[in-house]
Amino acid sequence: MSRPLTIAAAQTGAVSVCGEQQVEELAHRLLDEAGRKGVQLLSFCELFLGPFFANRLEEDFDRHFMFMDDPVLAGLRSKAKELGIALVLPVAERTHAGYYNSAQVIDEHGVVQGVYRKTHMPAYFPNASQGGTGSYEKFYFTPGEQLPVYTVAGTRIGVQICNDRLYPEASRVLAMKGAEIIVMPISFSTYSDPVHRASIWEVPLRARAYENGVFVLACNRVGTEGPRTHLGRSMIVDPRGTMLAEAGTQDPELLVATVDLNDVAAARKKFPWWRDRRPNLYGVLVEEEP
Repeated sequence: MSRPLTIAAAQTGAVSVCGEQQVEELAHRLLDEAGRKGVQLLSFCELFLGPFFANRLEEDFDRHFMFMDDPVLAGLRSKAKELGIALVLPVAERTHAGYYNSAQVIDEHGVVQGVYRKTHMPAYFPNASQGGTGSYEKFYFTPGEQLPVYTVAGTRIGVQICNDRLYPEASRVLAMKGAEIIVMPISFSTYSDPVHRASIWEVPLRARAYENGVFVLACNRVGTEGPRTHLGRSMIVDPRGTMLAEAGTQDPELLVATVDLNDVAAARKKFPWWRDRRPNLYGVLVEEEP
């Protein structure tokens, strides 16, 4: 007997200023569309409610962050609950203890299951070429310290935010904890090398799916924000590394696919990484100085 689940990536667009009303309205429209299409699990992209401010340095950055009880977030959670949709809700999270690049995980009954905080913070030098803004996330975000797995919509999911996807160790941990789907909210831009960046976009998404026998639900931002062009191409990948669905590169859209969760067990039986692993050889991965 199959275990069908309809999953979706809500690919949203460029944002000019923090708190832009049209972004919230678009998010509600995409949720409504998801409800009409029978979606059971949906993710938005990384930091989707505001501009990707981490491509520049500014000391007055509080306005980009929000507490988890913010009315905008509460409204989206309420809409998802009405529709019976489990939700991965990325946010620039402000707490009394610090600032995080986070994703709140809400089940199909509207119950908050937890908050994942991005664990791998990038920092890239800028260059003088068009789009070469660099990235300064280490200045703004405190890294998270956990790799949790959540039960929602009849499955087990893990979350990795953007740069996290480049670290296969973390994906493997989620798979070993029982994740059947790794949800990846992303804000991937072309920077100053659009040809190369476009060519490598799908590589880690398909690799993480294939090497762990999991579905990958990757939701990326689309459109141009000042010098920064986001690639779009949100993607759903099956546990054999096959691309099931891909969004476009120009416009916001809802990317939907119905998957069979039994494909996870089938893929792991065909490629039994859990059987053939050699943990006794991997100690260097957790040593302070390899």
